[in-house]
Amino acid sequence: MKLPDKKIREYNGKLYQSRITHIQKKLKKGEIFLLFAANHKIRNRDVEYKFRQNSDFYYLTGITEEDSILVLTSEVSGMFCLPKDKEKEIWTGIRLGKEKIKSMLDLDFSYDLSDWEKEKPAILIGNHTLYYFFGENPDRDRELITECRNLSERAREGKFGPQRIENPNFLHEERLIKSKEEITLLKNAAEVTKLGHMRIMRESKPGMYEYELEALLDQEYLKYGSIGGGYGHIVAAGKNACILHYVSNDDILKDGDLVLVDSGAEWNYYTADVTRVFPVGKKFTEAQKTIYEIVLYAQKNAIRSSVVGTPFNEVHEKTVRFLADCLREMGFLKGSLEEIIDKGTYRKFYMHRTGHYLGMDVHDVGRYFLEGKSRPLKDGQVVTVEPGLYFDPTDDSIPKEFRGIGIRIEDDILIHGKNPINLTESIPKEISDIEALKV
Repeated sequence: MKLPDKKIREYNGKLYQSRITHIQKKLKKGEIFLLFAANHKIRNRDVEYKFRQNSDFYYLTGITEEDSILVLTSEVSGMFCLPKDKEKEIWTGIRLGKEKIKSMLDLDFSYDLSDWEKEKPAILIGNHTLYYFFGENPDRDRELITECRNLSERAREGKFGPQRIENPNFLHEERLIKSKEEITLLKNAAEVTKLGHMRIMRESKPGMYEYELEALLDQEYLKYGSIGGGYGHIVAAGKNACILHYVSNDDILKDGDLVLVDSGAEWNYYTADVTRVFPVGKKFTEAQKTIYEIVLYAQKNAIRSSVVGTPFNEVHEKTVRFLADCLREMGFLKGSLEEIIDKGTYRKFYMHRTGHYLGMDVHDVGRYFLEGKSRPLKDGQVVTVEPGLYFDPTDDSIPKEFRGIGIRIEDDILIHGKNPINLTESIPKEISDIEALKV
């Protein structure tokens, strides 16, 4: 896989127009869909976090400006957006403006954002159902509930507003299956991620700090055109690997310890999600090798099981059985395999799921269960496969050489008939390959 082109992608208006039209076809008369762009978040005092557009909004529009509002019905499309403002643009950058956005997306109407309050009642009137992602923004929730209630009081005028609010799951169903273009973006994210992971495998050594490895990851990601990580880097040395979402990244690397790194580059709004484990020094210890090989074998089995038609949860259940049986045979768990599974005692060592959906968001959208049953995998889905084992460093019942070992191995898998495609397989994970990088 070659490195992605660093240049910024040209805006593909036709792609977003077709996505909007496709969603409009899912709406019936009397239904309206409102989608709000992200707004800037305050980091501290008057300093803002770096802006990142809402994934749903970007998926439908490709617009990276804050605070916009997309309005869709089966017949009409429109946008409220930031107005052109020369003085503000000097400080914060050039805005597209309503006329350009209308042209780019071939919309039926466009307004300045300041017109939203005035136009909102007219937009909602006559629609019985409002599709909206309720619960993401409490202020917006209150605003829309209040507006719907106000419109319901106009029944004597022969007018009405939305009587119910529905979650627009149909948009997330569209995002669940990746197009060829989306798969290309995920491959680009994977290739940049590879550079970061391989660099820190080579350069880690005793006496460094976790944040130094984090800095190297960011350097590689930014160097090749990524905006950085698609989520907070986990760089966990030694016993810190037993904390699943460890993000302090401020401890020292010690000879004889392992480092667990969970990190993925985000490329044009699509993120990789990869976990690798490697020794701080040059070699794995025998205890570390034993656990690593168990997890690696479980991961390879789980990847092979990730085929079209397999219920997503079945991959996890098979992985649990394998890991639990290994733990039982090694004496870490007591009782029969069925007792261990039924009582859940394996969760002492394996407490998370084996995978999740991946795409624009690291924990991507889409339902995992349909009508109470685990959803079968389909062509075009991308999932992670990430089994792990974690040995509590404070548990005296665990032999000393195993205490504090935390291992998770994670790859990004494209579902492709009976032959799953590992998008991140070129990132070393065999013990021999990892140790070869440490020479």
